[in-house]
Amino acid sequence: MGKKSIKENKNIYQLSREKLDLTREKASEQMTYISADRIEKIESEKSLPHPDEILAMAQCYKAPDLCNYYCSHECPIGQEKVPELKLKDLSQIVLEMLASLNAVDHEKNRLIEITVDGEISKDEMQDFIAIKNQLDKISLSVNTLQLWIDKTIADGKIDPKLLEYFNK
Repeated sequence: MGKKSIKENKNIYQLSREKLDLTREKASEQMTYISADRIEKIESEKSLPHPDEILAMAQCYKAPDLCNYYCSHECPIGQEKVPELKLKDLSQIVLEMLASLNAVDHEKNRLIEITVDGEISKDEMQDFIAIKNQLDKISLSVNTLQLWIDKTIADGKIDPKLLEYFNK
């Protein structure tokens, strides 16, 4: 049996594992192809994890947010293209999404005016960027909702088969 870590600055991978009271050895057994030594190297930041290891840890630790963390913090492409998502309550996600949808609804006619000619003039740019930023907020809300769904499935509170059935 492994001993409890007293390390102060634990990374997200170690915190996620320890949240389930898994030792490195037990986590390694559950993931089958990632050794306890490899887990230690990732947690001590001696080695960066590979995407397949992140997927395995996310499933084993019931922490789908590890995938977003990896992409937004450690993957060079993701650092530029993937926004960091935060786990939030469903009500907060929905309210943020509705606020963004309402803001865009008020601006949709302006968006049509700006884009009807296929070009964005200098005097239209400020309005266009403001509308684009609202659309980005909607996209972020949708991604946060998907993360909430993934986490709720991982926690066993939603049956993925039932979700898949109604998603047809």
